[in-house]
Amino acid sequence: MFEKSPFAGNLRDLRAHFNYTLEQAAEGAGVTRQSIAKWESGQSIPDIFHANALAKFYDVALDDLLNHDTAESGIGIPPKGKHLFGTIQIGERGQVVIPKAARDLFKLKKGQRLVVLGEENGPLPGLALVKSDDFLTQAAAYNHILHQEKDNHHE
Repeated sequence: MFEKSPFAGNLRDLRAHFNYTLEQAAEGAGVTRQSIAKWESGQSIPDIFHANALAKFYDVALDDLLNHDTAESGIGIPPKGKHLFGTIQIGERGQVVIPKAARDLFKLKKGQRLVVLGEENGPLPGLALVKSDDFLTQAAAYNHILHQEKDNHHE
């Protein structure tokens, strides 16, 4: 009935990814096990409120839950607010081009400064780019908190 939509497959994939039983998924969405089974098989679809509850339960964007096509993209549904923009190639002098979708989403403009952060250890060592204004604002806020705590200890 609704087998053309990626929704049913997305539900199956998410439940498998989290290793949830039908009962656990049903409890998380506030519905019956039978409802989850029907939605996963494509026999029916949930109303918007239950679809939203499922998106919240799995921590994914509602639009991704409804429309993300894993077969087309080659990757599963990302957690809400997380993005995979693809790969980039480092140029001869270390330059990289930030994908347009990322520039648009984060409103990055030509000439804007970014801070390059690095993590050597942990499960995912790598680099991160942060708008310098945002980074400096956050750093100043942390510095202010540290000074307040230091002053409170001296009183």
